[in-house]
Amino acid sequence: MIAIIDVMPDKEKLKRYSSNIRSEKDSAALYRVLAESESSKPLAEVYRNLATVEDKHARFWEDRVRAEGGTPEKWKPGLRMRIMRWLAKRIGPQVVVPLVAAAEKADRGVYDNQPESKNTSLPRDERSHTRVLSAIIEANPAGMEGSSLARLEGRHRVIGGNALRAAVLGANDGLVSNLSLVMGVAGANLSPHTVLITGFAGLLAGAISMAIGEWISVQSSRELSSRQIQVESDELAAAPEEEEEELALIYQAKGLPREEAEKLAHHLIQDKDKALDTLAREELGIDPKELGGSALEAALMSFGLFALGAIIPVIPFLITSGYVAVLASVGFSTLALFGIGAAITLVTSQPLLKAGMRQIIFGLLAAGVTFGIGHLVGVHLGG
Repeated sequence: MIAIIDVMPDKEKLKRYSSNIRSEKDSAALYRVLAESESSKPLAEVYRNLATVEDKHARFWEDRVRAEGGTPEKWKPGLRMRIMRWLAKRIGPQVVVPLVAAAEKADRGVYDNQPESKNTSLPRDERSHTRVLSAIIEANPAGMEGSSLARLEGRHRVIGGNALRAAVLGANDGLVSNLSLVMGVAGANLSPHTVLITGFAGLLAGAISMAIGEWISVQSSRELSSRQIQVESDELAAAPEEEEEELALIYQAKGLPREEAEKLAHHLIQDKDKALDTLAREELGIDPKELGGSALEAALMSFGLFALGAIIPVIPFLITSGYVAVLASVGFSTLALFGIGAAITLVTSQPLLKAGMRQIIFGLLAAGVTFGIGHLVGVHLGG
């Protein structure tokens, strides 16, 4: 007798498949709403293309449900979907796009560990959607001329560079931390010799710590960028047509008409080296030649600027002692704090006096607290 085995559907798989279907259909519906609400025709077409991809994903998971012996659930929009749709129609897509981008970013790895999506375009498509939406946000919902966007992105890279960040943080941290340290020791009425040793020890310890931290931060960022470029290279080799389509969508999101975007993407994708360079810049926001800057340069800059800031409150104790040295240290540091605040306005466009006074207030407040604590400790130890 041949036994007939009734294979029951895997409930856990069906639950996961159904969740994927709902997510994909929600996204597809929302992209269509964005397309209907968008006044820019090229951008509306980008949203429709994204919706088409999400529909394809939903059908993929519906087929998996049927293969397990189940029946796909009938889709209906949830509360979140209805709210987003209302916002897009009543206020405009520019309000909804950042929310959609944040959701896509959070879910960009949702298929990486699902075995059914292995050797499919699903994981790559999810990451692609994140990058396309990021391009839309950067270019603003109405699109932006390529030359204007290039100028904006170039300025942003200059402002956000590792060297500038290391300079601002290094000088400010060196000045404030060592001023506070020196004032704390001086408040305890310790000898000028002790104040000097403490000041130089604080300078070296802080500068070395800042340099190491900056090196690790930038080097880790470089390694991550290298890994992302390698993934992009693998995807370009495996599916050049899909990478070409994604690149075209990004150019459309930045304001190019569809025909021009597709023509430019097709031209770039023919040269593999040029294609990878362009994909890294356009999709990942990474310059393959720099990878976020030099870790050694950032470390040395951080060390030098921290030491430069930290030496200022120590200098008067090389010349004099007592309260004259304390007052001179505070005076020199006040001028330096204002200078740092003024330098910050070069990139923030804040009023110079406001930024300078803010630095002075915070810096002197920290120094005052440590001086007071040092004085109390010194009085207590002195009996």
